[in-house]
Amino acid sequence: MPTYRIAPSILSADFARLGEEVRNVVRDGADIIHFDVMDNHYVPNLTIGPLVCEAIRPHVQVPIDVHLMVKPVDRLIPDFAKAGANIITFHPDASDHVDRTLQLIRDNGCKAGLVFNPATPLHYLDYVMDKIDIILIMSVNPGFGGQSFIPEALKKIAEARQRIDVSGREIMLEVDGGIKVENIAAAAKAGADTFVAGSAIFGKANYKAVIDDMRAQLATV
Repeated sequence: MPTYRIAPSILSADFARLGEEVRNVVRDGADIIHFDVMDNHYVPNLTIGPLVCEAIRPHVQVPIDVHLMVKPVDRLIPDFAKAGANIITFHPDASDHVDRTLQLIRDNGCKAGLVFNPATPLHYLDYVMDKIDIILIMSVNPGFGGQSFIPEALKKIAEARQRIDVSGREIMLEVDGGIKVENIAAAAKAGADTFVAGSAIFGKANYKAVIDDMRAQLATV
C-alpha cells in the first residue's frame, strides 16, 4: 500500500496568525506544509516569499513543500532553500534550462520536482527523471485557491504514475487543485500519493475532522 501524505496549502490559511495555523494543522495530522509562491507574472496573483517561509519554519518539523509559480525561477531557489524549504517544485515552461534548475534545487539541499498545468504535456520528464524527486500534477489552472477539480487531471496522474513505475525510482506524485474528501480517493486510484488541499482544510472549523475523513477515504483505495 502506498504511503499517503496530506499537504495543506497555507494559501487558504489565516495569514494574520500563520504560525498558529501551521502548528494546528500539523497537530491535526498534516504530513507536509504546502507553500504557494505566485509572482503576478507567471500567474495572475501575488502571494508570499522566502521571508514568510523562514518565519514559519520554526513552528513545524514536517517538510515545507515550496511550489514556485514564478518566472524566472532560478533566482529564488537558493533563498527558499536557505529559508527552510525541503522540497521545491517549478513549472518547466518557467525555466530556460529545466535540467539546470532541477540540479540547482538539489545542489541547495532540497528535493526537486516539476509541476504540470492542466494543458502542459509530461514530455518534459523524458530526459530528467534522474533528477526528479516529486511530480506535481495541477488539477486546476494555477493562480487562485478555491477552484474546482478538473477531471481530466486523473488521466495525467495515471500517465505520470506509469512513468514513475517504469523509472523504478522513488518519486512522489502530488496533486494540487480542488482536492477534497469527495474526490481524494479518485486521485489516489489514479496513482497520486500526496494531496494538496487548501480551502478544503483551512476553510473548515475542525482541521482534524477533515484530515481524518480524507485518510478514511484513502483507506478504501
